[in-house]
Amino acid sequence: MTVDIVPPARLGETALPDGRVLGWAEWGPHEGMPVLLSPGAATSRWLGCGAFGGLGVRLVSVDRPGLGASTAAPGRTFADFAADIRAFAAKRELGNPAMVGNSQGGPFALACAGAGVVSALALVSCADEVAAPEFDGRIPAELRDIVTKAREDPAGAVALFAGFDADAMWDMVIANSPDVDLAVYREPSFEAAYRRALAEAFQQGSAGYARDTLLAMSRWPFRLDGIAVPVDVWYGEKDVSHSPDNGEWLTSRIPGAHRHLVPDAGGSLLWTHAEAILRRLLSHIERH
Repeated sequence: MTVDIVPPARLGETALPDGRVLGWAEWGPHEGMPVLLSPGAATSRWLGCGAFGGLGVRLVSVDRPGLGASTAAPGRTFADFAADIRAFAAKRELGNPAMVGNSQGGPFALACAGAGVVSALALVSCADEVAAPEFDGRIPAELRDIVTKAREDPAGAVALFAGFDADAMWDMVIANSPDVDLAVYREPSFEAAYRRALAEAFQQGSAGYARDTLLAMSRWPFRLDGIAVPVDVWYGEKDVSHSPDNGEWLTSRIPGAHRHLVPDAGGSLLWTHAEAILRRLLSHIERH
């Protein structure tokens, strides 16, 4: 399968009030409708979400602290990230933008929605709250062991996650993806773009990824039933790695959320169904 991956139109870094910077990349017209992207695990600002020309979207992908071009913030929390995005949006005059959260970027996007930082949210192949007791017995033994370690020995879990680098992440993605996703990931231009994003994400080392993963695999400290913005939850029917139930329970916890289960698709929805995802997101903004 061929997926159009376009290099960013603009790259930059924005200073936060405390002097740290957040690295970002943009696609689409500068005057377009701002949509923030919270990228997946260990992928930097460099990897966008495929072709969406003609929608009038200004897609802004932001590196989380310690990844890519963003200053590290040891010990950061979900609430810290939401505060960073609030300051980033104000500094760049983005207003109250919509947001897309992909894979491990999903919980961070949810934190932003819960804090009222964004106006609408699309969760795409979102990493689910696997540490929740509702998933006991529904996740593989290896993942269950990691979740237990994150709960009982956070420092040890961080050390485990810190053993990953760009090549190890790529190998893990390939080893755990169904054929429908491998057809995307193994396409030469996509593989090159994905691996470049991984390499850039790890350019400061692995601490940023390790912190992200500890937060995502622990119990989430924010309440989903307090989210008051429109939320769409997107999963591919053949996605085997992001949620034990393809987001059914996750969707039920968010008031008014709508789940889209795409037949014959996997975890690569951000790239195979970008236009449909963004059109749906824009429809919420237009109504408000």
